Amino acid sequence: MYTDMASSSSLLSEDQILCSVCLDVFTDPVTTPCGHNFCMTCLKEFWDNIQHCQCPLCKEQFNMRPELKINRAFRELVDHFKRRGDLVAKPGEVSCDVCTGEKLKAVKSCLDCGLSYCETHLEPHKTATRLKKHKLMDPVEKLKDYICQKHDRPLELFCRDDQTRVCQFCTETDHKTHNTVPLEEESEERKSQLGKTQTEVQQMIQDKQKKIKELRHSVQLSKTNTERLIADSVEVFSSLIGCIERSLAELIELMEEKQKAAERQAEGLIKELEQEITELKRRDTELEHLSHSEDHLHLLQDYPKMSRPPHTTYSTDISIDPHLRVDTLRKTLEQLEKKFHEEKKKVPDEKIKRDMRLYAVDVTLDPDTAHRKLILSDDGKQVKTGDTRQNLRDNPKRFCRCPCVLGKVGFSSGRFYYEVEVRGKSKWDLGVARESINRKGNITLSPEDGYWTIWLRNGDEYKALDSPRVLLSLRQKPQKVGVFVDYEEGLVSFYDVEASSHIYSFTAQSFTEKLYPYFSPDLNDRGKNSAPLVITAAS
Repeated sequence: MYTDMASSSSLLSEDQILCSVCLDVFTDPVTTPCGHNFCMTCLKEFWDNIQHCQCPLCKEQFNMRPELKINRAFRELVDHFKRRGDLVAKPGEVSCDVCTGEKLKAVKSCLDCGLSYCETHLEPHKTATRLKKHKLMDPVEKLKDYICQKHDRPLELFCRDDQTRVCQFCTETDHKTHNTVPLEEESEERKSQLGKTQTEVQQMIQDKQKKIKELRHSVQLSKTNTERLIADSVEVFSSLIGCIERSLAELIELMEEKQKAAERQAEGLIKELEQEITELKRRDTELEHLSHSEDHLHLLQDYPKMSRPPHTTYSTDISIDPHLRVDTLRKTLEQLEKKFHEEKKKVPDEKIKRDMRLYAVDVTLDPDTAHRKLILSDDGKQVKTGDTRQNLRDNPKRFCRCPCVLGKVGFSSGRFYYEVEVRGKSKWDLGVARESINRKGNITLSPEDGYWTIWLRNGDEYKALDSPRVLLSLRQKPQKVGVFVDYEEGLVSFYDVEASSHIYSFTAQSFTEKLYPYFSPDLNDRGKNSAPLVITAAS
């Protein structure tokens, strides 16, 4: 049955197993009364969409819709054709060297025979005793590359001296004294080496993916910072523009008021001058009449009062300044300049904002380093000084004389930034310290001793503990201090976070060890300095 079917299917072409409706290989083929074959689903859908039942191919009409049944014999032929099609070697695949006509895919290559076989032609190698000993491998295109051209034997050994594949006969001649091992052994060793290389490559991929993630994160932070800076700039400039517009309106109003006042003053002067002119004209007329009078007695009587000009209030040199005084404009500009500087102070320093967002780290206090009087919060974010020493286990990391504590994580490269709230305190120390600092006796806060710190004493005395120490003049008392470190640049900087202003920087330092965040809330001072130092998220 299978042989007949196989021979029958070999007579079929690909076109003969394609449905003329869907143009794909038949699925559940059915035959119409006119003898044409279609997929059952294709034919039903075709008939559902037409008024008269007919053959899709020859258009023969049927009085009644035929009852469809799967053509099982034809379906078996189609299925066999499909299976055979899957076995036929396609371009790029290794074909059987024994098949004649249509070549099937090879399933194995024999190094002893020098041929590749399909499943059918490989059968003797599974049954014949002599052929069972042949060296079989997955099919390869150029089988001669796996056979020694000198001895016509399988290349199943590897010469480590010459780094080449050899056959058994080669080890008895040219490679007799060489270090040869089975090809599988060398392959496994190479695979092991490749595995290590692959691990390194995968690690490189992870590192680069991490770097890409960091870069994208940096770009996003930069974008966010830029957007915030733009918003801040728009707000500041809008405020300045509004201030300028208001000042201009006030200046114009003031100038117009002064102009109106000058006009009112001039009108008053003109009116009074006109009245005096009228009086003078009247006197002029009287003088004219008197000078021509023939009544000598009358002239002599009136002469004393008529010989002097009448009294006038204003002289002829009075004037109104035609030029507006510039002091008003100058004062307005001075006010604008003052307003500009006030608004400028509101613009956060770009470097501070960048340091805050790009290099902020999560700092937690290390209880193993804390002095016995220090009280740490459960989350490791706050520290204050108690009145009594706690019964804590001593260890090399713990400070024994000074009320200090370090962060849990140290940094030996790159940049990092953290913020500490110092509100309500009259004394504190902040900064970073190297890993090898002295922790058991009195300590000196200086770069030479491994400390880069600033402190507050007496409520308002700030110093940078450099060499020599530097007294700091701060415009206002910091409530939150930011600490920024650039390890490679040898830089430790301190900022007043809320004022967005720089406090002090240690520059050109040389770091060779891990640096740890350093904190000291100092002594309690009978409750006057009881507020804790609080590590906060970068704002």
